Amino acid sequence: MKILYFAWLRERVGRGQEDIELPAGVTNLGELIVHLTALSPGHASAFAQGKLVRAAVNQVFADPSTPVAASDEVAFFPPVTGG
Repeated sequence: MKILYFAWLRERVGRGQEDIELPAGVTNLGELIVHLTALSPGHASAFAQGKLVRAAVNQVFADPSTPVAASDEVAFFPPVTGG
């Protein structure tokens, strides 16, 4: 699974992307976030304010109940505003 981090999430995690093996039992985005949070203090910091993190699975906006699979690309980013 390819994980992408943007903006301040990238700064906190310390990298813009990483490839991970989807852990057994992780079936949706919410479970994936719990797993990622446990990887390092930087990951924990990135996801500490969960309401400020948006996600997309395979370039489609996603919520915690969105299913994930080992071949997916998951992106995490802050809310986007326009003007």
